[in-house]
Amino acid sequence: MSEYINSVIENCTFVRAFGHKLKLFYMYKFENIIRVRYGETDRMGYVYNGNYASYFEVGRAESLRNLGISYKKIEDEGFALPVRDMKMRFFKPAYYDEALKIVTTVREKPGIRICFEYEIFNESQALLTKGDTTLVFVNKKTGKPDQPPAYVIRAFEPFFD
Repeated sequence: MSEYINSVIENCTFVRAFGHKLKLFYMYKFENIIRVRYGETDRMGYVYNGNYASYFEVGRAESLRNLGISYKKIEDEGFALPVRDMKMRFFKPAYYDEALKIVTTVREKPGIRICFEYEIFNESQALLTKGDTTLVFVNKKTGKPDQPPAYVIRAFEPFFD
């Protein structure tokens, strides 16, 4: 739990005004590391561009897991989370066996939609790729968009109060 509280504190930007500490903006941010596997590269030795969608998924899943939320639990409770849209912008290539840092950010409190932003950095901290995805909570029984489970909203509340 203290790890969770520290994460809340680290993910808020504060400013001092008139001797008071004020929160400037809210967001949730999570970082994780993956290593490029040989099968993820193309003939040029670069990570194939289609693999970045999988890297985004790793960042998304791990950022939710850090909050105590699992895709499996969401699905077991009758929800699907299809990707509504995805954007990517490439700046530099990643290579086999590099450790990549995925920074995943949620800037708005989730509702029917949840939006994730991603930045992927190499070991030298060079920005390789930026992107974002929007997912929609869909009730599996009705096939219609729906509000997320209450525990999902609660998990994000400390970041958006």
